[in-house]
Amino acid sequence: VANSLAGVQAGARQVECTVNGIGERAGNAALEEVVMALRTRRARYNADTTVHTEEIGRASRLVSRCTSVRVPPNKAIVGANAFAHEAGIHQDGMLKNRETYEIMHAETVGLEGGRLVLGKHSGRAALRAHLATLGHALNDVETDAVFAKFKDVADRKKVVNDRELEAIVAGETRRGSATYTLVLVQVSCGTHAIPTATVKLRGPDEQELVAAAQGDGPVDAVCRAINDCVGDVGELIEFSVDAAAEGINAVGGVSIRLRERAGHKHAATDTERGAEPFGDTPATESLHTASGFGVHTDIIVATAEAYVAAVNGLIRARARAMQEVAA
Repeated sequence: VANSLAGVQAGARQVECTVNGIGERAGNAALEEVVMALRTRRARYNADTTVHTEEIGRASRLVSRCTSVRVPPNKAIVGANAFAHEAGIHQDGMLKNRETYEIMHAETVGLEGGRLVLGKHSGRAALRAHLATLGHALNDVETDAVFAKFKDVADRKKVVNDRELEAIVAGETRRGSATYTLVLVQVSCGTHAIPTATVKLRGPDEQELVAAAQGDGPVDAVCRAINDCVGDVGELIEFSVDAAAEGINAVGGVSIRLRERAGHKHAATDTERGAEPFGDTPATESLHTASGFGVHTDIIVATAEAYVAAVNGLIRARARAMQEVAA
């Protein structure tokens, strides 16, 4: 391409080109690169072409289908990454002024407009702007929670797609005030192993609670370990798992619903921890239920997050009921 443009500067009227860089010898220059170099630097080369640049993208796709030669994502002009931006500083510049990092627009070559790829290098502003295009108007607190979860997921996989973002937003914006927060979960299981889970929670007054339990599978072991930390606050009445996207590394969402046990006596140690005691629940009293939602690339971690969220929901429900009785 450089030699071809040098020839144009020297007065050449014709350049031998090919689409997608495919040709019978190395001397062929990529048509899309030559054309767009002349179009964007017309004054420098004192030359232009009559090529309809809006057809470049379609021509590239046609050649790729006919030759069965895939266009590399880093191919200039027509590659998938040519107008994609993941780095936070690039995304911020694109949001403020598109010309900062794009000397030409994707629409000029018949491609979709420059897109922001949300990955581990993306910044808060890019995430907030993209969520706005998806219809989510979050306040600062919600944005902070979603961004923290997004970075956690993005560290485990290169790109977070829109369906996974929707799941993250659903999980983080549903959370109310938390009596307990999940700090650590570790599980050991297998065909010849007893499923065992260790969890660490942060409770009232920043007190750390640690427990280990065995169960009939990793999910059961995790729930039992959490119960050992907070007390057996309720019975599991609903458990569902849903993948937010395709692929083995997709984000998974876990929904859990807990129901307060009739006549349940909450762990005595809860009063010392600062949590509201559940006390005895009369059989005639309507039992409280609460749901929790967790999102993670690891389903077991998502289960722990959802279970803790449901426990917090039951604690809040019981506290509201006691306030109403006192009033």
